Amino acid sequence: MKYRFTAIALAIVITAGAQTGSARKSPPLSEALPETVGMSPERLARIDSLLRGAVAQAQIPGAVALVARNGKIVYHKAFGMANNERGEAMKQDAIFRIASQTKAITATAVMMLWEQGKFGLDDPISRYIPEFKNPRVLQNFRYADTSFTAVPAAREITIRHLLTHTSGLGYGMIDGDERMKMIYQKAGVMDLFTTENISIGESVKRLAALPLHHNPGEKYTYSEGLDVLGYLIEIVSGEPFDQYLRRHLFEPLGMHDTWFYLPQQKTARLVTVQKKEGGKWVPYPTTFYDPNYPATGARTFFSGGAGLSSTAKDYATFLQMYLNGGELNGTRILSRTTIQSMMGNQVKNLFNDPNRHYGLAFGVLNETGQNAGGQGSVGTFDWAGYFNTQYFADPKEKIIGILMKQTQGPTGDQTGGRFRMLVGQAVDD
Repeated sequence: MKYRFTAIALAIVITAGAQTGSARKSPPLSEALPETVGMSPERLARIDSLLRGAVAQAQIPGAVALVARNGKIVYHKAFGMANNERGEAMKQDAIFRIASQTKAITATAVMMLWEQGKFGLDDPISRYIPEFKNPRVLQNFRYADTSFTAVPAAREITIRHLLTHTSGLGYGMIDGDERMKMIYQKAGVMDLFTTENISIGESVKRLAALPLHHNPGEKYTYSEGLDVLGYLIEIVSGEPFDQYLRRHLFEPLGMHDTWFYLPQQKTARLVTVQKKEGGKWVPYPTTFYDPNYPATGARTFFSGGAGLSSTAKDYATFLQMYLNGGELNGTRILSRTTIQSMMGNQVKNLFNDPNRHYGLAFGVLNETGQNAGGQGSVGTFDWAGYFNTQYFADPKEKIIGILMKQTQGPTGDQTGGRFRMLVGQAVDD
């Protein structure tokens, strides 16, 4: 009897340690006619004109657009080319490098572990990654040899600072401060993703030895904070970051096309990163990252800030879980009370955007933004990715809008804001 009780108790602990069942059971995303959920098919067709025109005018090589309302996909179309050089047409199930859209997924995993009592949001990160103890702030920099001096920071970096980009960490090659670019590059810190044989733990520990832009909590500086948190997830969960996401988020939600490194059978669906050259679309060359990622590589580095690739439908599934208050298909990922906190203003006036505030890895529309028009209702949350992908989700209207492209460099692309406006104007209820 004692053994039986122990086994049952252990099973309860294991079950409670990840996603759980829910008394609520919202159905998975499925397709429906627009008019059944209060959307106008004629008005949604205006998105066709926008994206066909953008392809014809060479603003973009191709795109996949998806609109859902009340858990029903009412628009899901592909336009243009996935690779112009090879003549590969874009398809609905195309896989895109979503770059910074990874941050919302990493933050979700962080909050899943927070809900289990693994840490406090205001705990110093050095409690779990000792290399971050006694952080320093950049004081002087010598361009000749990239040497620098730094002074002790006023306080420790917390997990909340990392979630909100107020830690003082920088972003290396895409940092706005040239000095930080040079310091990060010399130290071998990974900025986006890599095909090299390096772990996130190695890169994060290198990062921990470098100076900060400013004292933690004093400014909003877009950073590698979510990469650090990917390593935190490994430490507190005892699982590799990629496996944690697969077991506790992607598989339970049915996100079978979301990966750090693609399985071989999925690589043919990966859209090529393209740039405009001489009026033509050509593959983007290798720079500080290898555009062959995530089809190739050592498969050891899992960037919590920028490493995932996904499809429009997979990402819509993730967002639908949020619109459902943290649940999908009977699986509870987060409590709606946690999501309420995540969408609250976490950085006060540091975000410096009159239309939005910043929560825990989401930009969130305020009343000024709503009243400006074309962006959604108060509470609409959004973000975008380095390779020209965008999403938004409107909790009031229960609307999701996703626009996936894959470009770098100047293109004249104006589809992001116009797509969002066209989704809103298609409401017909």
